Amino acid sequence: MTKDQLLTRRRVLIGGAAAAGAAAGTAVLLTTGGDGTPAARPATPAAGAPAHIALKPSAYRLQPLTGYGPPHAVTHGRTMVRREPLLRVSGRGRTMVLTFDDGPDPRYTPDILRTLREHDVRAMFFVCGEMAADHKDLLAEMAEDGHVVGNHTWSHPLLTRLTRSAIHSQMERTCEVIEDAYGEPPVWFRAPYGAWNRAAFQLGADLGMEPLAWTVDTLDWMTPGTRTIVDRVERGAAPGVVVLSHDAGGDRSQSVRALRDYLPQLLDSGYRITVPSRQYT
Repeated sequence: MTKDQLLTRRRVLIGGAAAAGAAAGTAVLLTTGGDGTPAARPATPAAGAPAHIALKPSAYRLQPLTGYGPPHAVTHGRTMVRREPLLRVSGRGRTMVLTFDDGPDPRYTPDILRTLREHDVRAMFFVCGEMAADHKDLLAEMAEDGHVVGNHTWSHPLLTRLTRSAIHSQMERTCEVIEDAYGEPPVWFRAPYGAWNRAAFQLGADLGMEPLAWTVDTLDWMTPGTRTIVDRVERGAAPGVVVLSHDAGGDRSQSVRALRDYLPQLLDSGYRITVPSRQYT
């Protein structure tokens, strides 16, 4: 698959999300049915339930989108259901989430961690198992600094081309490495390339994880230049935004430099950079 095809796939999967509105301070991960209508949130364990308890994914959960606004009632068939957010960004007002995929990479991840530490900011790192297995010290550092570590599969394959057993192996092996190095199993996962299918949702839920997409893609993996990455973050900044960047998978020196530039600017503009917590209802 070419870069252009991957970019098109990403745009299809997250299209319209960033335009959903910046007036609310809550980011919500929505689900859709086969006809495009919102589906109900599946039942999840009660508050305080152990993370290893399997979730029960909706049979209609086909595609992730990140949007905005409070839960509201929708009609699904003849049944009126109340859609609940799968992701809540704590706090009100100008809150955002920064996420970094594909690492950890000892060439770039330490600099990103150092910048976040300098500004007392927490972020999310969606790690690949084969990278994490070789750099467990960086996951331990993430844990010590209070960052959230999510599952980005073992070797970053296109999940839509794998069998269910292969998808499960990609996820499970990565969960084991994360739990060993980070100290806790992951409760969030993100599909490589943003390419999701029913099996990925179901198997992720079986492993106790919720899916997380994004609203602002920096496209830093295309190395467009530090200034371009900074501009994309600053133009996309809004309450509830989830920013996608990378700390591995290629030369990420631009991503490192861009973070040093846009992070203090976001903070000076009044944004609160935080990490989500999974809600049980």
